[in-house]
Amino acid sequence: MAKRKFTKQALSQWMKGKGPESDVVISSRVRIARNLRNMPFPLMASPEQSLAVADQLLGVAESGRLNGLGKIEQLRLSELTELEKLVLVEKHLISPNLASESRGGALILSPNEDISIMINEEDHLRIQCLGSGFQVNEAWDSASKVDDIFEEQVDYAFDEKHGYLTSCPTNVGTGIRASVMMHLPALVMTGQINRILSAVTQVGLAVRGIYGEGSEATGNLFQVSNQVTLGQSEQEIVDNLFQVARQIIEHEKSARSKLLGESRLRVADRVRRSYGILTQALIMDSKEASQRLSDVRLGSHLGLLPEVDPLALNELLVSTQPGFLQMTFGEAMSPEDRDKSRAELIRSRLATPS
Repeated sequence: MAKRKFTKQALSQWMKGKGPESDVVISSRVRIARNLRNMPFPLMASPEQSLAVADQLLGVAESGRLNGLGKIEQLRLSELTELEKLVLVEKHLISPNLASESRGGALILSPNEDISIMINEEDHLRIQCLGSGFQVNEAWDSASKVDDIFEEQVDYAFDEKHGYLTSCPTNVGTGIRASVMMHLPALVMTGQINRILSAVTQVGLAVRGIYGEGSEATGNLFQVSNQVTLGQSEQEIVDNLFQVARQIIEHEKSARSKLLGESRLRVADRVRRSYGILTQALIMDSKEASQRLSDVRLGSHLGLLPEVDPLALNELLVSTQPGFLQMTFGEAMSPEDRDKSRAELIRSRLATPS
């Protein structure tokens, strides 16, 4: 089945670290929120209305209008198990909100998983485009093209004064959220992170954890995104994020250089201790795994752990999550069982030659 492809493979193409500035930026994302005119928004829609919306939007894919994206797949959320939905959340292909919503939820995915189109999430349509590394403008270009295809086929809820109408007032206007997922261990280790993130929020950007709003920033991974969607054009929003993210990248690289120059032995000791624990531990909870993998990722990019394949670390970001662990080992697990299996998986993956 098509869904097995998306739930059995931990690493999407956009997580393979091939993009620019991939030592600091894991991925770039642009998400566009849209609703259909003359239909209740998902939170107020009846099950019948939600199914009608899903049928209409999936019909755009079935018509062949999206063929330029490759061999797309369509998934109805009602046909997925709770574990399969959790895995799709862990891979950032659907939101936790969509995973918990059972009324007419659906998903359209491109073959390499860089385009994910969510149906009946908080809004009728959420177009998400992802890119490896620092590729915000490229993600925006892709999202805009997909948006144009849908807009030619369906009637969007649009107001001349306020722009595109959305369920949440913070998305009204352009309906665009642009974000970058950044690995900032050096800024954390040098005590600069709070100052940097405080400055970011003062220029209209938000900082969240790896899974967006309400999630914790574990493993020194931070998601930086725009807060304002009204009163600015889409390109202005993307450009603002690009400029601020560029500055954060430079600050992180400067902090890494400082660590190497002033504390090389101490940093090398830290990353090698984490590597030793990851390759020897018999039990590993998710929080410790995130932190240890962050240390090793930093060591790999600084040349302190040349034997470690950065691709393996990107894969472990997903494959060590609770849902994916249970999918990999083919059984429901208690937290203790997951901790044992997580340690086993990490030992096995890091023991594989790069």
